[in-house]
Amino acid sequence: MKRINDQKGWLIVGVIALAFAAVAKESSQVQRYGMVLGVKEDKIDEYKKLHADVWPEVLKMITECNIQNYSIYLRKLPDGNHYLFSYFEYTGSDFDADMAKMAADPTTQKWWSVCEPCQVPFEDRAEGEWWTAMEEVFHHD
Repeated sequence: MKRINDQKGWLIVGVIALAFAAVAKESSQVQRYGMVLGVKEDKIDEYKKLHADVWPEVLKMITECNIQNYSIYLRKLPDGNHYLFSYFEYTGSDFDADMAKMAADPTTQKWWSVCEPCQVPFEDRAEGEWWTAMEEVFHHD
């Protein structure tokens, strides 16, 4: 590796270090969310079809609201019921404002209106929740 002996070289190293620091700071801003919800057994195929072809406007709104790495998983548990588990990462600075923006979007509202009949929200969910938030108990990068 070549030694850096001049000021210009050290300036470049400094800029690179600042860029890495900014990326590290930005990545530490990511908030992970896990949520759970029941799904009606007779609506599973419909739900899968909907999510195999999510409307582009809905995907755009998800991105605009600072959500990335969004996944939904399906599992039948020993109680005989089917559940959806969602995971996403939030990279914005005001989660409540971004969620309000998403909830106010007419296309998202229409999307929810076709998805919600497939779903079974938990009775003990917090007021205003549809999906029930889960507590993260472990994470490893």
